[in-house]
Amino acid sequence: MKKPVFPKRLALAPLALSALLPAWSQTSALEPVVVTATRTESRSDQLVSDVTVIDRKAIEASTARTLPELLARSAGLQISASGGLGKTSSVFIRGAENRHTILLVDGVRLGSATTGNPTWDNIPVDMIERIEVLKGPASALYGSEGVGGVVQVFTRKGQAGLHPHASLTVGSREYRRAGAGVSGGQGAFGYSIGVQGTRERGFSATNERVPFGSFNPDDDPFRQDALTGSVQYRISPHWQVDAGLLHSEGTSAFDDGPGRDSRSAVRSQVAHVGAKGRIAGSWQTELRLAQGNDTDNTIVSSFPGDFKTEQRQWTWQNTFDTPLGVAIAGLEQRVQQVSGTTAYDVTRRTIASAFAGFNGNRGNHSWQANLRRDSNSQFGATNTGFVGYGYRLSPAWRVNASHGTSFVAPSFNQLYFPRFGNPLLQPERGRNTDLGVTWSDSGQQVKLVRFDNRIRGYITDTTTPTNIPRTRIEGWSLGYDGRIDRLELRASLDQLDPRNERNGRLLPRRSKRQATLAADWGQGAWRYGASLLHVGSRFDDSANTAPLAAYTTLDFHADWQFAPQWSAQAKLNNAADRRYETALGYNQPGRGVYLTLRWQPK
Repeated sequence: MKKPVFPKRLALAPLALSALLPAWSQTSALEPVVVTATRTESRSDQLVSDVTVIDRKAIEASTARTLPELLARSAGLQISASGGLGKTSSVFIRGAENRHTILLVDGVRLGSATTGNPTWDNIPVDMIERIEVLKGPASALYGSEGVGGVVQVFTRKGQAGLHPHASLTVGSREYRRAGAGVSGGQGAFGYSIGVQGTRERGFSATNERVPFGSFNPDDDPFRQDALTGSVQYRISPHWQVDAGLLHSEGTSAFDDGPGRDSRSAVRSQVAHVGAKGRIAGSWQTELRLAQGNDTDNTIVSSFPGDFKTEQRQWTWQNTFDTPLGVAIAGLEQRVQQVSGTTAYDVTRRTIASAFAGFNGNRGNHSWQANLRRDSNSQFGATNTGFVGYGYRLSPAWRVNASHGTSFVAPSFNQLYFPRFGNPLLQPERGRNTDLGVTWSDSGQQVKLVRFDNRIRGYITDTTTPTNIPRTRIEGWSLGYDGRIDRLELRASLDQLDPRNERNGRLLPRRSKRQATLAADWGQGAWRYGASLLHVGSRFDDSANTAPLAAYTTLDFHADWQFAPQWSAQAKLNNAADRRYETALGYNQPGRGVYLTLRWQPK
């Protein structure tokens, strides 16, 4: 099989940069604390896995209007979208399928059990406080679908004091977005609440190349209204309870043939309630009840249909502090239920799980190990595992290696959709190995990761889905994040070889090469920035007969803090008005200008 070409001089980039960057370094940064990679709080520089954190400051500075657009600027991630706002999007972590990624919102799964895909398109970016992206096998932590990784979205939470905020954005194609909220806390009580509304006239989602004759040149508008809220109450010094809700609903128009104004109503909701506390000196326990709903109701269409997924889950997790690290053990049960106008032979399944893990660090050493057993009412029991080790060669240099197994249960559509499903499908099973080296000093970081993900029983996207023997996704990811005086820089370069090993063809909609570059400059009350995204050519289909051209987009933004509580921002997206497709026959936004006014007392 053909190996991915990765120039030797590029592999030496961290060494070259390490010789230059210390002379530039002028500030230091605190390493963020993340929870997704281990299910416990861990410093990111002590992890054995590859994790990216996108905080609120980066979200506000970004020119992205949607969660997939925001993720597309991260090393190792690619996206495809079937049109503009509110249309179906896919996120590929290191070349894995969209269905190979778990999406969590405040720890709650959000996705469709009918398609098997996460729900990316109905989460308002303005309500996100932080995003953690775990790249690599995650089934040993979270179960089915964790082949490529996990994206966990954290909404805004309460904090001491009173913190109101509001924003208004207007822009091209009659784009309007207004949002407001308040978070606060006093004593043992904390709370947060926010609302947001979005409207856009949009553009035609399709062009003449779209399959199945569904092209319609009219504009395809989108509207969305959302509400988020959370409360926390500390019962005693060692115990607290909390609850949270995110509800988002809207109407999205889509093309369905000449003169056809088709549209559907989409609704996403996650809710959770929990309690956690310390039972003994080193033993902390947490019980959470959660539900995630995904609904798509057709209003007008040539192919009407209503689909609803309910995922109800309870989790009991225990953590134990030991001299060598943190041990976890827990039980979990998730019930998936689908309903609507499609007659599925089976509409419900239950997954009962037990998991355990251990992670820690001492001196120059870091380690992590996880085991999980998932008993699926349709497919029986599956065991997955993960083991990783990291070693700090010097204060600046660190190496790590990990290996994990994963699996994906077929979706209800793949199994039972009329005239499409195949009830004989079996789960996909993956084995992934990561090798990484990181250089960091005084707020500068260069990270190089080599990954090799082999999937048995890969489910095809053909007319009748089938399990094929093997696919292999291997490649490199090189990333840089640092600061030079007032200039902040971020860059990434990914080389990928995602192939069906049976015939050597590339998996669809993944580019073998992608590069990003972003720069931000701050001086006084002003901040300026630019970001560039280059995606190489790829194919839209598994037969590799429908090519998609490479494209490059360039975005700019300028921010002005003109008063202590007020700021203004201007964004210019796709400055060159580049026409491109991430899915065959589906348009992407052209040049757009957006103006935002924010009020946020300090």
